[in-house]
Amino acid sequence: MATEQRQRQVQFGQTVYDADGEELGRVRAFDDSGFYVSSAKGVSTMTQAESKAGEKTLMWRCWECGEMGSIDDIPETCPSCGAESEEIYYWQED
Repeated sequence: MATEQRQRQVQFGQTVYDADGEELGRVRAFDDSGFYVSSAKGVSTMTQAESKAGEKTLMWRCWECGEMGSIDDIPETCPSCGAESEEIYYWQED
């Protein structure tokens, strides 16, 4: 018997909450892997994330041109192509 899955729709700018109802932030970007959230005030961001493949570095990445940089220095616009901040999202790099 197949399990019916409920589809959830997430929209750009939507506020996202954790299981306890605490605000995590707002949806900032989408790709084939899911969606990216800009952190809410009071939510600390990490510079390193662990995975099965080992430690990864959390960075920002431009959706338009692929430029990347330190998560500590997220620009208002992409320094390479000038894309607006809505095109900049979080990225884990090996």
